Amino acid sequence: MTHKERFIKALKREPITGLVPHFELVFYLTMESLGKVHPTHRKFYQWNQMSSEEKQTQYNDIAWVYVETARKYNHSAIFVHSSIADYDMTAPVLETIRRMSNDEYFIMLHGDPTYSIPDGNSMLDFTTQMYEEPEKLKETAKSNVENFTKCAKAFESSGLIDGFALCSDYCFNTNPFFSNDMFDEFIVPYLKETIKNYRNMGYYSIKHTDGNIMPILKQMVDCEPDALHSLDPQGGVSLFEVKKLCGDRVCLIGNVNCGLLQTGTDDECIKDILRSLKEGMDGYGYIFSTSNCIYTGMPLKRYEMMVDLWKKYGVYK
Repeated sequence: MTHKERFIKALKREPITGLVPHFELVFYLTMESLGKVHPTHRKFYQWNQMSSEEKQTQYNDIAWVYVETARKYNHSAIFVHSSIADYDMTAPVLETIRRMSNDEYFIMLHGDPTYSIPDGNSMLDFTTQMYEEPEKLKETAKSNVENFTKCAKAFESSGLIDGFALCSDYCFNTNPFFSNDMFDEFIVPYLKETIKNYRNMGYYSIKHTDGNIMPILKQMVDCEPDALHSLDPQGGVSLFEVKKLCGDRVCLIGNVNCGLLQTGTDDECIKDILRSLKEGMDGYGYIFSTSNCIYTGMPLKRYEMMVDLWKKYGVYK
């Protein structure tokens, strides 16, 4: 099977043999690992003045970084950092990745129209609006779903993507930003509709949020995503507990503690990596990854240690 086929079987919670699928939502250490600047760290000056040949050279270089990262670390999926709304810029990158990789990997874009935790500059205004102008927020939420669905349809017949990572964060480490009632009111209907629309178009949906998801776990799972990412232990999320509560309904992705990979001892990291594999692999429906991503500042040697342990111990018999 291709990496993509194995990834999809994991999303469907079907039995597989060999290595449990692995990917990282983001791998920022491309300069250290591959000698190339990560695509999100680039600025394209004079883009509109470039010839089609010059633009294709840029597409080739971007695609190479994504594909070579996946090849080097045996990722089963590639998350492309590009706007779903910018088809003209995004489609050539996706086409190049498909061609360069011979359609080996599951490819996804960001596709989450739902509200996330507002930043510090807008948090007070947003919170006030939830109480004083709830219908206005709901109108915007509905419009966002419609716009994202329309953008997704532009890719529907192209075969360029396999699904979406829904990357709106809902939770702090201590608790969700939204109360349960507010989550039901301002998030659930729009998340559920988005996932339904994507599924009707043949796409898979991976719902990402960091932090303590436990108070809203059932509400998210009831929206029927194909997978949950990142099962953040720094937010007190136990992979064992989540597996017990809803592992028969949704694929689980993540839970290797990023904080330990950055600042813990080797022994602490090894213990946590092996724990994640043991808890996640039981009963299938698991994709191995960190509890966030391979971010700037994380020691590359720690991630490569994680990959080495996965190759040794992450094998279904």
